[in-house]
Amino acid sequence: MDITECRAALRLIRATIEEHCPPGVLMSEEQVNGHYGPTLLDEAEALSVAIVATVERLSIDGTAKPPAPSIKA
Repeated sequence: MDITECRAALRLIRATIEEHCPPGVLMSEEQVNGHYGPTLLDEAEALSVAIVATVERLSIDGTAKPPAPSIKA
């Protein structure tokens, strides 16, 4: 996978989080650049933080859930 494909994948994940997750769990791209940094890995870190924040908000009792088992063989 080249850098263009990586950027496209992260944009798709960002758009999905923005559309389906609670407001405020994901920083804007500008905020990510200032808080984490400008690299693709920095964007990926911000996206993962937003996913965890969403899971925590949607958990019934507010406690973190263990990760699901991998579906990969």
